Amino acid sequence: MNTSAWIYRLLRWLLGLIFIYAGGVKLLNPVTFALLIQAYGLVPDVLLLPLAVLLPALEVLAGIGLLFDVRGSLGVVTALLILFIAILGYGLWMGLDVDCGCFGPEDPEAEAFHGLRSSLYRDLAMLAGVVFLYFWRWYRSVDPVPLVQLINQHLLKRRSTDAYT
Repeated sequence: MNTSAWIYRLLRWLLGLIFIYAGGVKLLNPVTFALLIQAYGLVPDVLLLPLAVLLPALEVLAGIGLLFDVRGSLGVVTALLILFIAILGYGLWMGLDVDCGCFGPEDPEAEAFHGLRSSLYRDLAMLAGVVFLYFWRWYRSVDPVPLVQLINQHLLKRRSTDAYT
């Protein structure tokens, strides 16, 4: 395997793990994350808690999908990053001094800096990584694995293992 393939794989795993961690931390305390969302003033109160569960769940699922290179997961990560960048940009434009909520309520970076600007730069760097992944796939003509194929492979492996027991 050549160097660019390893870079592709490591970058995919890194982004996947970041999204799994960020989503998992927020899922542990959705009420506090809902309060962080509320601070931006963009979402009606009735949607705060459902959104505080849905967004992190999407982050975790997309992160797992990236680990296994499942088709569609990079698209979800891209959409989430664009959404986060837009919200952070809005927060900066409005002059908000709020926690970005990126890594949950206990994010040390947010406690130290209320770092909307640093969070924006981090998300832009991750988006650059996403662009590399898309380019690499296009250049190498690589297609991610369809989820159905991944499930079928797991089921076939399980059936063959069960046949021997």
